[in-house]
Amino acid sequence: MGSIKFSLWCFITVSVLFSLNFKAYEAAEFVVGGKENSWRISESANRLNSWAEKERFKIGDSLVFKYDSKMDSVLRVEEGDYKKCNKMKPIKEYHDGNTVFEINESGSFFFISGADGHCEKGEKLEVKVLSHKHSSPPPALAPKGSPATVPPPVLSPAESPESSTSVGSNLRIIDVSTFVVATLVGVAMV
Repeated sequence: MGSIKFSLWCFITVSVLFSLNFKAYEAAEFVVGGKENSWRISESANRLNSWAEKERFKIGDSLVFKYDSKMDSVLRVEEGDYKKCNKMKPIKEYHDGNTVFEINESGSFFFISGADGHCEKGEKLEVKVLSHKHSSPPPALAPKGSPATVPPPVLSPAESPESSTSVGSNLRIIDVSTFVVATLVGVAMV
């Protein structure tokens, strides 16, 4: 009887670990800025990039830009055009008010507002996408001549002042609780 319980416990543990491994690669949908209608000018010029730095984007994820299509648009641009807020040569233009950009490769992606003057006021976004080989981006180096700074701690969605609507974050919470429950059930059976 004991070996059946042990076998069942091993099966449950392996099943849960196997499902955790697959869920780590599930695609997530990120609403840009963490909430509805965040693709706009705000009081904080770097608000969108501050939001993006707190997230972990990977291949298969999607960015959702929500905005008033009568007043604004989204332009995907090269890095140089991003830095200069140059709207003249976009890689792609979006005008639908609910733009979904599917991430299909690792690297950096650059977005600016298509509305006059908006990019210059901070309505722009740089997204760094991890490759499948990396679990986190490399640490940023301080520019020469500037003092090194310690990055702020990464907050959980519950602690974050602007809680993200990331599906990926919610799945990780469910995965951990599933693992804990399965382990407790397996231990109780032994």
